[in-house]
Amino acid sequence: MTTASLSAIPQLPMPSLPSTGFRISKDQLIVAVPVAVMAAAGGFLLSRYLNGRSCKKGQVNTCISKDSPKVVHSFDMEDISTKAVYCRCWKSKKFPYCDGSHTKHNEETGDNVGPLIIKKKDA
Repeated sequence: MTTASLSAIPQLPMPSLPSTGFRISKDQLIVAVPVAVMAAAGGFLLSRYLNGRSCKKGQVNTCISKDSPKVVHSFDMEDISTKAVYCRCWKSKKFPYCDGSHTKHNEETGDNVGPLIIKKKDA
């Protein structure tokens, strides 16, 4: 089609649609979309931060006897000489005995875990 034949087509009038009273220009949309995205991202990050501050239900034991359904160690009081020091942080290389690994764990995490110390009373 040539330009002359296009101009011969009559222009149809656009129907008027009822107005809803809400109009937004292209310039307003260009500003509103990034603001909405930033607000959503900020809300998401804030919720992640606040959830991270609460206690999480996660595994404490990350490497000791993972093939066992429950890690249990039992000792007879007669087997303890004068004192026994047991790990409570699950980081000890000599588990169930404490090797002081909780010190590094506490420094890295801000935790305050320490060993369980059992002493025999003098008779």
